[in-house]
Amino acid sequence: MEADVGRFYDDLETRSADQRGADLATALPRQIANAVRNAGGYCASLNDVNPADVVDMAALAKLPVLRKSELGAAQKKVSPLGGYGARQVGEFDHIFQSPGPIYEPGMRGGDWWRMGRGLFAAGIGKGDVVQNCFSYHLTPAGMMFENGAQAVGATVLPAGTGQTELQVQAALACGVTAYTGTPDYLKIILDKADEMGVDLSGLKKACVGGGALFPSLRQEYADRGIACLQGYGTADLGSIAYESVAMEGMIIDEGVIVEIVTPGTGNPVADGDVGEVVVTTLNPDYPLIRFATGDMSAVLTGQSPCGRTNLRIKGWMGRADQTAKIKGMFVRPEQVADLVARHGDVSKARVVVSREGEADKMQVLCEAKDGANVEAIEASVRDVLKLRGDVLLHNIGSLPNDGKVIDDQRTYE
Repeated sequence: MEADVGRFYDDLETRSADQRGADLATALPRQIANAVRNAGGYCASLNDVNPADVVDMAALAKLPVLRKSELGAAQKKVSPLGGYGARQVGEFDHIFQSPGPIYEPGMRGGDWWRMGRGLFAAGIGKGDVVQNCFSYHLTPAGMMFENGAQAVGATVLPAGTGQTELQVQAALACGVTAYTGTPDYLKIILDKADEMGVDLSGLKKACVGGGALFPSLRQEYADRGIACLQGYGTADLGSIAYESVAMEGMIIDEGVIVEIVTPGTGNPVADGDVGEVVVTTLNPDYPLIRFATGDMSAVLTGQSPCGRTNLRIKGWMGRADQTAKIKGMFVRPEQVADLVARHGDVSKARVVVSREGEADKMQVLCEAKDGANVEAIEASVRDVLKLRGDVLLHNIGSLPNDGKVIDDQRTYE
């Protein structure tokens, strides 16, 4: 699969603009026809669309946007994929669950989520032992990166999350050379290794996702001799974009089509303007057409110095709504509303997320009556938001009246 003496994953990465346009004119109509024919969820929204007419980005931009809320509502009616799978449910190898809940399908072989391309760009391949610290429980991230590691010929230590001391012991015993997982958790492992007096200097590469990679944390890894690059993907779509060694923006994966639109609409913005990431996947098994991720980014003009020619984006630049990703988990406004509803003495809540050192910090500010039980509210935070956070009680009417439920105070520059 390699091209140009192994610099690239395959020839798709270096196509000319003309070749990309010609390939798009073939791939788009095929995928639209596949969705109309095999995924009943599109019967209404694409009923009047002639697939043969959808041959370029301008034509694609005229199609309706599919939002996660619509997908979730459809899944409640047509369980578990809402009619958006082009295979019968029993023909998939896996069904995963993400917060919402939203269900996503998966297949074991063939790098189904296309994660191998980003791992290859991060220098991971044959001879590497990858400590995969993405979760294998319900959500697909662990399996996504395992399939990608398999595609590039690496050996996987399926570590998952937690039990950090055992993670350190396993990394040493297995000769781990690379890490995949959230940006923060690698530091936790390395700090624990230092505390235990364990030398993990053989770990030289990392490909991270599930949260922002802050410059200070990347530099800390570099100071340890670890080249840390990041990927951007979702459970629904698989890989969307990835960094190369050039570290100038994120290069769009060859198996998806990305548009940046005005949030809440399907209207493309000018190159360089910040907007919502909308993705069309060319995966024939799960043909999501103009799927709104809720993430914000912007097109980075020009071509990557690494020689890859596909479109680049600036990376993850926050959420189009108030949803925030905290410690690798999404926290949504509706979850905060559920938290308030559990406690009659709480009238309002506001989640504040910041950074403490190189880790996310979450506080839950609650307007509450005198005598409110902090411990009970903290238990509900763990149950509803699936994270631990400090609960701070405030007088009724004292929180800002600005409609903000989740206040993300982290900076991404």
